Amino acid sequence: MESDSRIGAPRTPSSQLSWVYLSKNLLLAYQSLGVVYGDLSTSPLYVYSNTFTGKLQNHHDEDTIFGAFSLIFWTFTFIPLLKYVLIVLSADDNGEGGTFALYSLLCRHAKLSLLPNQQAADEELSAYKYGPSTQNVASSSFKRFFDKHKKLRTALLVVVLFGACMVIGDGVFTPAMSVLSSVSGLQVAEHKLTDGEVLLLACVILVGLFALQHCGTHRVAFVFAPIVIIWLLSIFSIGLYNTIHWNPKIVYALSPHYIIKFFRKTGKDGWISLGGVLLSITGTEAMFADLGHFTALSIRLAFVFVIYPCLVVQYMGQAAFLSKNPQSIPKSFFDSIPGPVFWPVFVIATLAAIVGSQAVITATFSIIKQCNALGCFPRVKVVHTSKHIYGQIYIPEINWILMVLTLAVTLGFQQTTLIGNAYGLACMTVMFITTFLMALVIIFVWQKNILLAASFLLLFWFVEGVYLSAAFIKVPQGGWVPLVLTVIFMVIMYIWHYGTRKKYNFDLHNKVSLKWLLGLGPSLGIVRVPGIGLIYSELATGVPAIFSHFVTNLPAFHKVLVFVCVKSVPVPYVSPEERFLIGRVCPRPYRMYRCIVRYGYKDIQRDDGNFENQLIQSIAEFIQMESVEPQFNSSESSSIDGRMAVISTLSAQSTLSIVEFEHENISGNESVQSSRSLTLQSLRSVYDDENPPIRRRQVRFQLPQNPGMDPAVREELMDLIQAKEAGVAYIMGHSYVKARRSSSFLKKLVIDIGYSFLRKNCRGPSVALNIPHISLIEVGMIYYV
Repeated sequence: MESDSRIGAPRTPSSQLSWVYLSKNLLLAYQSLGVVYGDLSTSPLYVYSNTFTGKLQNHHDEDTIFGAFSLIFWTFTFIPLLKYVLIVLSADDNGEGGTFALYSLLCRHAKLSLLPNQQAADEELSAYKYGPSTQNVASSSFKRFFDKHKKLRTALLVVVLFGACMVIGDGVFTPAMSVLSSVSGLQVAEHKLTDGEVLLLACVILVGLFALQHCGTHRVAFVFAPIVIIWLLSIFSIGLYNTIHWNPKIVYALSPHYIIKFFRKTGKDGWISLGGVLLSITGTEAMFADLGHFTALSIRLAFVFVIYPCLVVQYMGQAAFLSKNPQSIPKSFFDSIPGPVFWPVFVIATLAAIVGSQAVITATFSIIKQCNALGCFPRVKVVHTSKHIYGQIYIPEINWILMVLTLAVTLGFQQTTLIGNAYGLACMTVMFITTFLMALVIIFVWQKNILLAASFLLLFWFVEGVYLSAAFIKVPQGGWVPLVLTVIFMVIMYIWHYGTRKKYNFDLHNKVSLKWLLGLGPSLGIVRVPGIGLIYSELATGVPAIFSHFVTNLPAFHKVLVFVCVKSVPVPYVSPEERFLIGRVCPRPYRMYRCIVRYGYKDIQRDDGNFENQLIQSIAEFIQMESVEPQFNSSESSSIDGRMAVISTLSAQSTLSIVEFEHENISGNESVQSSRSLTLQSLRSVYDDENPPIRRRQVRFQLPQNPGMDPAVREELMDLIQAKEAGVAYIMGHSYVKARRSSSFLKKLVIDIGYSFLRKNCRGPSVALNIPHISLIEVGMIYYV
């Protein structure tokens, strides 16, 4: 947008809009310094000490140190600046970033999803159509190739989950590496401190860091950005001072010529040292992964104008200092700090390390949540810690597991060199996978030439492959830890995904026949008691097996039945206006409906206590819509179990079909009195006294006078209101999944032991869906898969 820059010129709406846009992004850029760049900005604490280990200790001359700085500078320029800032940040999914955002884009544009519950209606979501919809020749041929080889979809999901597991590994190594590196600076000033005492102090800080996670990042987020800014100004000033004071010639090392000299002199030892150099870019993935909280422009501004110059000058200053003081390499950062400012810098370094660790831990929670949405991780408790910032969550079980693993790594390795080997391998693996997914996005989503995608892939894979090979060399010296953790988490994810898929397929192949259901008649051959029965199932179509199991074992069912399916769709967020998908399961006299509640992979299911009311309003809106719109009422067969409608909760609340009132203020001719017995009411009051319920909005519905309304529609709406007044029951299957007797030993091991163990020790579906226990009915079933 162009703005009039002449002095005294009146400000146009365009210039005002441009200024508002820029100021908003500048504010977000400031905030991103504390959330996104905490990890990346603390790398100078340990890069040089980890680079000059092993046989490279024999090469402490000026040319080698200049070459190491040149390597760091060009690595920092090539991967964070060129790859991420200029290219990868453009591959967002409705503003969201990270590995799952790339996978979600591929699932939508190339139909690579493995989730079996996708429907055509999902493609009508506003977030689903993000990006170009046309396909070029290259993407079409690739899509046919993926369609032909179905196992490639599974392989792609495995690659994505492998990257996710490595990110979880980052959540273990980042706190251990950052905190131990910062605390070890004490030994520079206090020579009497032993390694054991420093280790103990680091463990105390780590325990405190994880213990405070339940408070939520938002409570201390306002101090994050100032801490990182002070830290960046400190390291910039120290780097500038060291460059001028010790060796201004270090500026010449910006030339890549020094990289050639470095490898000529060090050979294989120099190649192995790349495992330390790559630590300079750890935390780069956070720029893309945390994109959802900011904008691509704000993250670019922060990196180009603040992070990049500050870190380059700091690395340059450290190299200038080490070229004259090679004996200081083991404590290079703290030795290079001028004496008068040592203690202030030490304090701010420790705080910056904590900030960086905090951001990575929060990102780990987000990754676990997204794996859960894909059906690849057991159900865990997700706590939303901020009313204002949507994406900030806390997962208690994962938090304590991370704490135990971090303490085990810290106490087990006891030195940053070994932790750095593990840390570098985990970070570079994630970047390697991002490059691969990005190449697929260039073909399928951006619709670019296959040669462009191949050039991108080969160029960055060549560079990252060199670093990755150097990291793999150090597998025996600590690099094995992320591999072991990844294998453990991958086994957990595979078992859960395999068991969940088998259970879904069992439900799919054992659906109740609609022919049998229609043969029972509107009464289903049993007594229909007052009330609404919400039957939860993972099926998006058809009637689940638990329904027939219930009907054959109990002689009564509720007058209104709603089959509820809560499912994830491959978009980051689903707006409340598009969340409910309402349809009819049987003809009108049966009073049986279907409701599909859709969530994105970053959505959080909050217990706002208003689900029942929204559901009633949505069904009422559907009933009225069905009677008016011809496509819903064209034939009796179409209304049996066919077309569904997206019902906006906002439009449903504004509809004239039924009106909701606060519980205390009920009036009107056709309002329905509660049919709950006094005994049931007294029992419920005793339960509420012992278990204080979540405060829910108590409402009742009534039907306004409308002479023009179809009598059949009025009767159905009155039945719905009466059923709501009588009470709502939640019906779920309490399933036991077992392998068939004819199954192989491996399948029995996975299902009967692995999947069974995970199901018993994860959160139950009723808890995960915030279903009130007082209204829950569980139907026991055995699934032989």
